[in-house]
Amino acid sequence: MSRAPQITRRQALSELAAGTAALLIAGCGANGSSGASPTGSTVASSWGDPAGVGVLRRLPGEPLQPRTELGPQRRAERVLATLAHLTDAHVLDASSPARVTFLDRLGPPFQSTFRPQEALTAQVLAGVARAIAALRPDAVVEGGDLIDNDQRNELSVALGALRGGRVRPGSGPQGYFGVQLASNPDPFYYRPDLDAPRHPGLLRAAVRPFDSPGLRASWYPVLGDHDILVAGEIVPTAETRSLALGSEAVWELPDGLTPPSGLSLRSGASPDGPLDPVLVDWLLARALGSAKVRVPADASRREMDASEVVALKRAASSAPARGSTLDYHADVGDQLRLIVLDLARRAGGSGGLVRAGQPAWLADQLAAAGDRRVIVVSHQPLASSEGGEQLLALLDRHPRVVATLAGHTHRNRIEPRFASAGGYWSIETASLIDFPQQARALRLLATEGGGVALQTWMLDHTFPGELGQISRQLSYLDAQGGRPEGFAGTPLDRNVTLYLR
Repeated sequence: MSRAPQITRRQALSELAAGTAALLIAGCGANGSSGASPTGSTVASSWGDPAGVGVLRRLPGEPLQPRTELGPQRRAERVLATLAHLTDAHVLDASSPARVTFLDRLGPPFQSTFRPQEALTAQVLAGVARAIAALRPDAVVEGGDLIDNDQRNELSVALGALRGGRVRPGSGPQGYFGVQLASNPDPFYYRPDLDAPRHPGLLRAAVRPFDSPGLRASWYPVLGDHDILVAGEIVPTAETRSLALGSEAVWELPDGLTPPSGLSLRSGASPDGPLDPVLVDWLLARALGSAKVRVPADASRREMDASEVVALKRAASSAPARGSTLDYHADVGDQLRLIVLDLARRAGGSGGLVRAGQPAWLADQLAAAGDRRVIVVSHQPLASSEGGEQLLALLDRHPRVVATLAGHTHRNRIEPRFASAGGYWSIETASLIDFPQQARALRLLATEGGGVALQTWMLDHTFPGELGQISRQLSYLDAQGGRPEGFAGTPLDRNVTLYLR
């Protein structure tokens, strides 16, 4: 079998864990949740690797720092609203035969099809729900990509973690039957029972039912590409639906999997638009014709249409129960309006797409906000979305806009947007699947002289026991993940007070 000439994820984990395996095996008790802030607030405490040995340890918190690019620092007088933003949980069925983990070894743009911590996504989501419940926000924004592969069982688990109560991760009669089994000889995949850092029994523990406290607050969903598209890219087809419900999976990279010359990755002009259908057909044909592994089937792995996902998210949340898209507004008290934009492409592709009627709709929502401050929420950042400049031009002229809030990039980032009406802050929040696996708290403050400020800080997930910390540690060690990519951002992208004019 031909393989890409790159270090495997198993090798990378082993090298980073070299000399520290004993610490890692015992470490989730010694260095795990015992010293953690019960609220997950990174102002109180944080995680880091000051010795550079690959082991996360509890460190002092990061203080709030002032950012005055858009306005002078002024004394806070009262709290107008408190929010939380969790995004890109990517709750996934790690046993699904519809997954394309074998593509990960080809490198970009396929590097997110396998992660060593992927069996623990439900626990991380429940852990961040626990931290958010301790915050007691007025509202929670679920920023999209709640699930990974458009499967009904993924959404059931994710909504259960947000709602609270008994959560049953895993699928099929064995709970877990996937590429991380100790019996899989492929050197690409990390096997927790055998490979460093060793966590014997982790896969059994990952599919064991657990109780989630839920968010305990009104929450508002955003639609992401992974919520409605296979692998966040492809509209479900008869072939992909059959794969998801079937009993055969492709784990190894098919022989000679090199796209023929002349095939493009994307169709059309957008770099985030639909994958070239010729490329998709070619990949499916190669996968279906390659060696397969027999896996237990599960009817709950059904792939969903976009309309079903929208309806289920609406029904489970506080979003208005109408409309075929997730475009809506929600007022948080009498001081703040959230405007939620649905930029997910129904025809395929991961990037944001502004539909024909959205600029006029947004203009109406801004006008109707009255004296309320406004935060505009989307999954993909407006600046990188096709047609996003139309929406930004509207926001630039509106004096009550405080911030735009997005996910999708898996990165903590805050930048000022200078505009004719005074400007606002562009805020992106890291994912829950990649390091640093954080959500964001936001507090809108009234300041002296009639101004406002937006105070924001990161929240670590606080799943009780060892599983949450194991996930955080594995995400840190992931050679293709958030640590080498710098997804944590700088201190000025995390715990800050953002002043406005």
